Amino acid sequence: MKNKINSCRSDKVINGVNAVLMAAVFLIIAYPLYYVVIASISEIGTLKGAAPLLPGRITLNGYARLFNDSSIWRGYLNSIIYTSLGTLINLVLTLTAAYALSRGDLPLRKSINVMLIIAMMVNAGLIPRYLLISNLNMIDTIWAMILPNAVTVYNLFVARTYFQNTIPKELLEAAQIDGCSDFRFFISIALPLSKAIIAVLTIYYGVMHWNSYFNALIYLQSQEKAPLQLVLRRILVLNEVLASISDGDTIAELQRIMESIKYGAIIISSLPMLVLYPFMQRYFVKGVMIGSVKG
Repeated sequence: MKNKINSCRSDKVINGVNAVLMAAVFLIIAYPLYYVVIASISEIGTLKGAAPLLPGRITLNGYARLFNDSSIWRGYLNSIIYTSLGTLINLVLTLTAAYALSRGDLPLRKSINVMLIIAMMVNAGLIPRYLLISNLNMIDTIWAMILPNAVTVYNLFVARTYFQNTIPKELLEAAQIDGCSDFRFFISIALPLSKAIIAVLTIYYGVMHWNSYFNALIYLQSQEKAPLQLVLRRILVLNEVLASISDGDTIAELQRIMESIKYGAIIISSLPMLVLYPFMQRYFVKGVMIGSVKG
């Protein structure tokens, strides 16, 4: 009886310590996000203290300047197109290749895995990549934003491991006895059983495309094709230039507006992913666990 009482007390202590630690971690992670939100709607000079808890004097000048620039709406549309189409292509190529690699009867399976690992570890560099995109006539096209990252080897291995651990061989054998082809098995049986990995890959690839700006900076030349991240970068650089060439009281005013624009740009670029993530969180965690399993 005493052992049970001591065990219950120790469990309560451990649970209490865990709750305190989790609360501290939550505050450490959540406060920077909260600060960005209140800074984006406040006059920077009116925020009280080094770590303010309440917004200062409310102003939406930063958001007004951002949304008054018509290019930001075009950038939003471009990012949505690049993210949607790019993620769709990523899913089709990654899932089909991962399923093939999960099959033990695939010819040269081990050799293909070795080549994929080498491709993941060795990067050819920017200049050969640019020359390849140029020779394929994809410079300043939508495909320069999508096709170079059509398959990520890490995500391919995560999906392959999922298929290996989730789709039993007995199910495949039973389907083959009934006359089911490999393609029909993949479409009608394997994919419906793989909703978790599809959600995980959608998050991984969607975030990658939404946050991508380097490919646009290198391969795109037309401003109307620029994604949101590149448009926001241009607006920030332009406002910094305007602040640097001003004088007198105008400098301080422009610097305050510049800070509001900077925080507003963070909110605008992050909001879609922040809204989507809570609905996909459990699949995201599962995807991390899938990748940790030896395959």
